[in-house]
Amino acid sequence: VQLQASGGGLVQPGGSLRLSCAASGSISKINVMGWFRQAPGKRRELVATITSTGNINYADSVKGRFTISRDNADNTILLQMSSLKPEDTAVYYCSIAQTLQYWGQGTQVTVSS
Repeated sequence: VQLQASGGGLVQPGGSLRLSCAASGSISKINVMGWFRQAPGKRRELVATITSTGNINYADSVKGRFTISRDNADNTILLQMSSLKPEDTAVYYCSIAQTLQYWGQGTQVTVSS
């Protein structure tokens, strides 16, 4: 299983970014895909997940600002991030969990003026 993430970058506070992630390889029909992030000096934390049946979970810190969606036809997920804050600055990792959990390479999101 391979995950390819894209869409990070530098944005001003209050701005928006969209992250995308495509999974390839042996993808189970039943899985959970999602985004995690890790800021410098901090532990990796959950941002949002979405199951293959559409159940969604968000971290409290991003509720109302981030939206996760997926396309099961091509095993992709999107993370639309709005009203970004400096504390959203982190490396964002795409993940898929089926029998095992797999991680993408990470994409940097920097929120700064």
